[in-house]
Amino acid sequence: MKRALVTGASGTLGAAIAQHLAACGHHVYLHANTQLERTERLAAEFTKAGHSAQAVRFDITNAEETGIALEAILAAGPIQVLVNNAGIHDDAVMPGMRAEQWTRVIDVSLNGFFNVTQPLLLPMIRTRWGRIINISSVAAVMGNRGQANYAAAKAGLHGATRALCLELASRGITVNTVAPGIIASPATADLFPHEALAKMVPMQRAGTPEEVAELVGFLASEKSGYISGQLLNINGGMA
Repeated sequence: MKRALVTGASGTLGAAIAQHLAACGHHVYLHANTQLERTERLAAEFTKAGHSAQAVRFDITNAEETGIALEAILAAGPIQVLVNNAGIHDDAVMPGMRAEQWTRVIDVSLNGFFNVTQPLLLPMIRTRWGRIINISSVAAVMGNRGQANYAAAKAGLHGATRALCLELASRGITVNTVAPGIIASPATADLFPHEALAKMVPMQRAGTPEEVAELVGFLASEKSGYISGQLLNINGGMA
């Protein structure tokens, strides 16, 4: 049984990804920072359904705290599937954006990616098999007003993906980025009514968390072994 870690698993998308990986037979660590109770409930639900799951809590922006938590996880064996899903919004147009808004969003999405990924690499390399999937956003591909910080952070993952792919390709480890468009959730339901979706998305609907989870599951599988360094958009045809 391969062991997987999904950061930001307390959110709608992270939870769907974790559930899919658990259903595929992985032992899944569901990470949260402030919503541990949510991931504990999810882990209990997965276990009740016959899957293998465990909730973990640490602040990915705190390198020391993250390192200690990952040491405990690695004591049971290497992580071979890593989904860097954690990210936050703190939107404002650039002329009115505060420095702390910029720094906070970059810290979670980009510095958090480093703090989680780097300690897991050598143990993963020793197994000669691994899958790293970084969750980006359509905002990083197309831009979005009021999200210069979020777009910059997620776009940074694209460059890191490409470079890390070259470093790990000979070790049987793939690294890819998935960039979802508008995905159905309690938050997007209010922000994007059907009329707005019809104008923005050629498919005239929001994607589902399960559709993104299916793509991540494929990239985490044996079948995707020759796909690496790629940015895969899943956005209903948005250009």
